[in-house]
Amino acid sequence: MREVPRTHRRFRAVYPNVGAAYEQLGQATQEWGPLDKKTRELVKLGIAVGDKHEGAVHSHTRRALDAGAAPDEIRHAVLLSLTTIGFPNMIAAMTWVEDVLDNEPDYDEEDSLSPPE
Repeated sequence: MREVPRTHRRFRAVYPNVGAAYEQLGQATQEWGPLDKKTRELVKLGIAVGDKHEGAVHSHTRRALDAGAAPDEIRHAVLLSLTTIGFPNMIAAMTWVEDVLDNEPDYDEEDSLSPPE
């Protein structure tokens, strides 16, 4: 499990009741339906991409990796946004994903944006 970002930890310290309520709501939405964890994280990544939210793209890329998504599955989720949000926005999101992948210990730069075989 990765460390919770400092800004989020500070928010929870200053607003403990709000932070707890937010965590409970998030947990309830995660547990409600039939989607497995990896699929849920890829969906959340897609939502973050569509919202053009760099921090959330970083977060959900890390969470998708932790849930077992392969780098190319994550890239595919971003690529699917192309016809909805446009090329410049998709490319921006792809660079945010690559920011995270570049910092992964097992990441091989040779695999960056590799076409399927």
